[in-house]
Amino acid sequence: MILDVLADVVVSAFLNPMSSASTIPTAPRQPATAKHVLHSEILSVTSVMRKNSRWASSTVVVGSRDPSTLGTNLGLRISSPANVARLSGRGSKEAELMSNFIELKRAIQDVPGQIHAEHNHFRVPDLSLDILTMELNILLAPFFAILRSPLSTGPITSAALSSLHTFFVCGLISSDSVGLDAALAELSSTISHCKFEASDSSGDEVVLLKIMTVIQDSLCGSVGSGLGDIEVCEMLETVLTTCCQMRLSEILRRSAENTMHSLVRKVFSKLHTLDPEEEEAKLIVPEAENEVELKMSVTANVVQAAQSLEPQAEPSDPEASTANAQTVESQPPTEQAPEQVPEETPEEDQPPLSAISSAKRPEYGLPSILELLRVLVNVLDPNDQQHTDSTRLIALGILNASFEEAGFSIAKFNSLKALIVDPGCKYLFQLARSENSSILHLSLRTISTILESMSKDLKLQQELFLAFTIDRLALPPAKPSVAGKKAGLTSTPRPGTPSLSTPPLGPIDEKPENAPPSTRATVPPARGETRELILETLSHICNHSDFMVNVYINYDCDINCENLFERLVDFLTKAVYPAQGITNPESQRNTQYLSLEILLAFVNGMAGRLDHPPAEWSSDYPTIDSLLEAKSRKQLTLTGASLFNFKPKSGLAYLEENGLIYKDLPPGTTKEQSLARFLKSCARLDKRLLGDFISKPDNTELLKAFIELFDFKGKDIAEAMRELLESFRLPGESQQISRITETFASIYFASEPEEIKSEDAVYVLAYSVIMLNTDQHNPQVRKRMSVEDYQRNLRGVNDGTDFSLEFVQNIYDSIRKREIILPEEHRGQAGFEYAWKELLARSRQAGDFLECDTAAFDVEMFKAVWKPVITAIAYAFITFEDDYIIQRAIAGFRQCATLAGRFNLPDVFDFVVVSLSQATGLLSDSLPSQIPNYPVVEVEGQSVTISRLSVEFGTNFKGQLAAVVLFNIVNGNGNALREGWTQIFEMFQNLFLHSLLPTRMLQMQDFLGGLTMIPLRGSQPQQPQPRNEGGLLSALSSYLMTPYSNEPQVPDATDADVENTLCTIDCITSCRLDELYSQIVQLDSEAIVAAIRALEALAHERAVAKLKLQTEDNLTSLDDPPYTLPYDPASVFLLELMISITCQAPQYIEDIWPIIFEHLSALLSSSTQYSILLIERVVVSLLRVCTYLAQAPSLRDQLYVSFDLLARMHPSVANSAGIDEQVMDGLIHIIRDHKDIVRSQTEWNLVFALVRCTMSQEEAAKMSFDLVSTMASEGPGNSVALDNFAGLINVLDDFASAAGTLAEAHQHKRRKVEPLTTANSPIIERGKKSIDLLSGLYKQLFGGLLEGSQTPDSHVWKHLVLPLLISLGHQSTNASREIRHHAIAQLQRILLGPSLTTEQNQVEGLFNRVIFPLVDELLKPQVYQRDPQGMPETRLRASALLCKSFMHLELRDTQVRADFRLLWIQILDLLDHLMNIDKNDQLYEAVPESLKNVLLVMNAAGILVPPAENEEQDEVRKTLWTATHERMERFVPGFLASIIPASQPFSP
Repeated sequence: MILDVLADVVVSAFLNPMSSASTIPTAPRQPATAKHVLHSEILSVTSVMRKNSRWASSTVVVGSRDPSTLGTNLGLRISSPANVARLSGRGSKEAELMSNFIELKRAIQDVPGQIHAEHNHFRVPDLSLDILTMELNILLAPFFAILRSPLSTGPITSAALSSLHTFFVCGLISSDSVGLDAALAELSSTISHCKFEASDSSGDEVVLLKIMTVIQDSLCGSVGSGLGDIEVCEMLETVLTTCCQMRLSEILRRSAENTMHSLVRKVFSKLHTLDPEEEEAKLIVPEAENEVELKMSVTANVVQAAQSLEPQAEPSDPEASTANAQTVESQPPTEQAPEQVPEETPEEDQPPLSAISSAKRPEYGLPSILELLRVLVNVLDPNDQQHTDSTRLIALGILNASFEEAGFSIAKFNSLKALIVDPGCKYLFQLARSENSSILHLSLRTISTILESMSKDLKLQQELFLAFTIDRLALPPAKPSVAGKKAGLTSTPRPGTPSLSTPPLGPIDEKPENAPPSTRATVPPARGETRELILETLSHICNHSDFMVNVYINYDCDINCENLFERLVDFLTKAVYPAQGITNPESQRNTQYLSLEILLAFVNGMAGRLDHPPAEWSSDYPTIDSLLEAKSRKQLTLTGASLFNFKPKSGLAYLEENGLIYKDLPPGTTKEQSLARFLKSCARLDKRLLGDFISKPDNTELLKAFIELFDFKGKDIAEAMRELLESFRLPGESQQISRITETFASIYFASEPEEIKSEDAVYVLAYSVIMLNTDQHNPQVRKRMSVEDYQRNLRGVNDGTDFSLEFVQNIYDSIRKREIILPEEHRGQAGFEYAWKELLARSRQAGDFLECDTAAFDVEMFKAVWKPVITAIAYAFITFEDDYIIQRAIAGFRQCATLAGRFNLPDVFDFVVVSLSQATGLLSDSLPSQIPNYPVVEVEGQSVTISRLSVEFGTNFKGQLAAVVLFNIVNGNGNALREGWTQIFEMFQNLFLHSLLPTRMLQMQDFLGGLTMIPLRGSQPQQPQPRNEGGLLSALSSYLMTPYSNEPQVPDATDADVENTLCTIDCITSCRLDELYSQIVQLDSEAIVAAIRALEALAHERAVAKLKLQTEDNLTSLDDPPYTLPYDPASVFLLELMISITCQAPQYIEDIWPIIFEHLSALLSSSTQYSILLIERVVVSLLRVCTYLAQAPSLRDQLYVSFDLLARMHPSVANSAGIDEQVMDGLIHIIRDHKDIVRSQTEWNLVFALVRCTMSQEEAAKMSFDLVSTMASEGPGNSVALDNFAGLINVLDDFASAAGTLAEAHQHKRRKVEPLTTANSPIIERGKKSIDLLSGLYKQLFGGLLEGSQTPDSHVWKHLVLPLLISLGHQSTNASREIRHHAIAQLQRILLGPSLTTEQNQVEGLFNRVIFPLVDELLKPQVYQRDPQGMPETRLRASALLCKSFMHLELRDTQVRADFRLLWIQILDLLDHLMNIDKNDQLYEAVPESLKNVLLVMNAAGILVPPAENEEQDEVRKTLWTATHERMERFVPGFLASIIPASQPFSP
């Protein structure tokens, strides 16, 4: 053999002498190189052939030419002897294979240049030609013969395959090769039918590996585009079969699988360039035009696919070797029993190469791809026992690779799309229920890839998968139920193949609490690895910014679909929390993280769409408004359906009330038709209840209208009954069944069915179909009806005649092959098949899956799910420790807040704030009223308070994050906040109590001192010391128990405490609380009112509510003094915050005022039970707000309500230091800045009442008197008007009286004391000035105040003049001598003035209400004791005033009135008392003198004259004289006669 090899080498070198002397090639591929490669591969194969003992002993036939041909060419005559010996049998076959290579070497020995064999003479070689121009089939034919020969051993076949691989690599087989198409066809056929004798398994697997390598070279190389559909199918089938050979080694099968993936990716990538219309047209070519049927099949059974690869006992035996030769070739496709391997065709019987058409055929395309997809899909059928899970795993991997490569291009081809829609998705969804983790993983991955690529065409399939996924991932119950075991959820003997008892996939009905229980089986919850795989797949599917939008648009806005968006978010939010029944912490955490990521991606997607331009909405889609309306209508429909399922009458009433039925009926449409359309179209109705309802006797018209909705035209009765009975559950009562059947018979017969002659025949046929369906598919029926039996039962039914055998046979076959599955009747596989059929039927009406990353639905989506989403984010933020999760949660909070603000959803924003505030740690359930003494340290020149909160918060990193996020969110978004202000201000309050707020927020403002810091501690009242009655021992014990200092001890602050506090301060600074405080006053009305309400609620809780609670707790008896609430700085802080915001936003005073006033009035009404500091702040707050009430015309009345509230404060509180000053300062500001605000007497009275309350305190009295003085004095500040004239009189009188009270008190202190005067007492000075002001008021009244006034004179006298004179008269008895005398002087000046009244009734009133009371008061001893030294002079002046006033007012008229005598007698009485009260007094001498003047004037006026003896006198004068004489004789006897002698006549 060695010699033969050497001989071949030498001959080769001799025949091609240029090969050894060739120059360096100048091109990548030279003829010498191609020839060398070909010659080398021939040598390699023949060398291996000679190594085999059998091949070595064979007689080699050198050449295969016909000798007669050669002789004829040379002109010789050759005879044909009969005894020419021919080789036969195995030897001749082996020799022929070897001779093929020898002939090929001879054919190429003259290259370059080619001898044209068709000519019968020699030609000079054409040097322009080379091996690459030779027919490729001629070059490859010997190698193909080796591969096809069953005589080849593994090494020989391996060598031939290696040669083919080398030809591909070196370019001998390229796209430019001559005869490429024919060669590729031969190559495909040869590789697919490659045969060799089995030897050792490892060597045989090498051969198979090289086969796959050559196939990969062919399909994935440059020549792959030249392959036809048949060749591609053959190659793919070869590799796919190798993948499924379970008896091959794992390495080989995995290599084959990888090769298959590469081939599939190559094949499916062509879909991107193919024209769908042209390719689809190829599939409808008539069968007669197809030369070869394009079919593929695969099986994992080695016996079916190929003979054993195991080495045989005697491989050298020709018989045994042939019998055990391995074949790898495609099998006819079959769904039933596999066929046996066909017998091998002898080599001489195979068609010659020339028989293969070399015509240019079309490249492979859709037919081969469709066939491959069909095979893969069929392998996935879980109910096909021919395939194992291992085979399904391979098919799943290949299918996934194909979809990953083709992507969206698959959906462009209807044939491929139809195959995936059904049965591809059907098988995949069933595999998704597998308990085999490998099957589950790959099926889920494939499903996700398909949904990614074909979502537009798989709307309902995606709904089914998502609903099933959510059901499987639903949180397991606390106690696992054993119902699943009772239901027969047993494991299948074939892992990965769902058992028939597995619950069907399908949507879950939404039902109210009182709805009947669902008959749908519950999907068992996934656990362990299965749960993680499903959740990972769900996460992968949801990993698109527009996923949730698309789900909402396509499902939640579709009446016939589930609310998948809401269900999905509900599951995800619940999955963020720990699930019961999951014991693995890692699995638990992974579930929580993945669920949170999906939620956050959803929120991020919505937030991202806010600032992007709206996505273009396709004109082919339904309008956005129609989808939103459908969503709203869907909710009504679901509620109505649920009510109908519970009680049909209630459901119909609800549907009619909401316009879902009977509304806007077109002409000719009845109510029954409207209701029938709803009942048929609503998939949420209970089918059992529906069948019972429409078949009731009262609903005959409804039943007719319902069945008329079906189109039975052209359908046989079996299909018509199938369509009808699958729309509702057939009731069990015979009368109802009969009613349905009769109505069906009438309507179906109207459609003119073939061969049926009467309506009665339809009726009987309908019954027979129901009976036949039960007979054929009820497991309890043992002996089933044959077609002959069925035909026999129908004799004479067709109007007395029989139906044809074909007609009966069609009905029988239809029912036998396809059961009429009644709704809600079956479970397991039958139920799934029915559900899948329903899904396909719905999918034809559902339309395409709408895809658009639009923000038009974000508002409604966010409204539906914001609360659980934010709650889940908050939980994650609080509990999770992963930095990335925390960061994402923070971003989620921000985005939710942004969405809430943009969508104007204050409830959402509030919820975000509440959730974050709980995570900050700045909220406290109970805040102390008494602030402890916290240590204060100096840090970088600033005082830092070290409190419990500052230390704890400084160590709470997550709380600091929450605080920064919270306040950054609220900053700039305050208008979106409502109830959340409560938490904001609660945190403010807590920070205030621990001195952590910015200084600006720690200040309070008033009218006197401007800005001051809110005190954290109030002044503690001195506790009365208990009387010590225990003697010396008790005193000693008390001394020992007394602490060294009454002040509480201040704890020391450690360095760590200081550092933590500094961290807290930095965090608070980052929160920018001062900015937020500034922004509050710029909020809109609703937001700022909400903020004030929150502050008022907190302040109410700290003060009013606490007082009520403490009072109830401390009240032991009715005699106990009222409980006083100690000072609470938080109450003051909240009050100041509330008032400060109000004053800085006066434009909203009308909305804010009722809230504020309620709180302030509650505090002032119990002012004695609160601390003085708090009440002072309440007073200041009320007056500050009043300054803005004065600017709001609609709130003028509230200004005086406030004044009245202040005026009615308890005197002990109102007269407290500080409060009355604040009151007056505020009042002065209001009156000064709004001069026209007080317009009526009532209003002025309220103002003066408030002024009157402040007179007890010096500073306040000074301020109030300055106000009144300014108002009453003539000048620019004068505000005297008729409305306030009386009020001014009263308040000035009060000031004067206050001075008198002070003087009287001073007088009684001790005997010898310097009296108070205007020089040493401001109060006396104010009192005296009040008298001047009263006098000035009188001047102003008649000096121009009454000008233009329509006030009657009587009213002026009674309500203006007289009260002023009364006041002066009253002050004429003042304890202060200066004020008293000044008042009498002013009174006398007015009384004796020219402008006083002359009307008699007014004069009498003047004496009776002014002068007489004045004198009476002065005569009283207690009045005298007010100023014993000065009072006699006052009496003297009073007596003079009495007499002068009488003379001035009464004696101006000589006419004596009837009532004159009474007035005169009263004057005489008073003069009598004045003269005789103290005879040592000056009055004793002064009164007679004054009386003398009066008598003389009266006499001169003729009023008082003595009667003459001879002269008649009128009765009036006579009576007056008599009375005067009698009265004067009592205290001055003879005085009248001495002044007016009796004989003096009267001269008028």
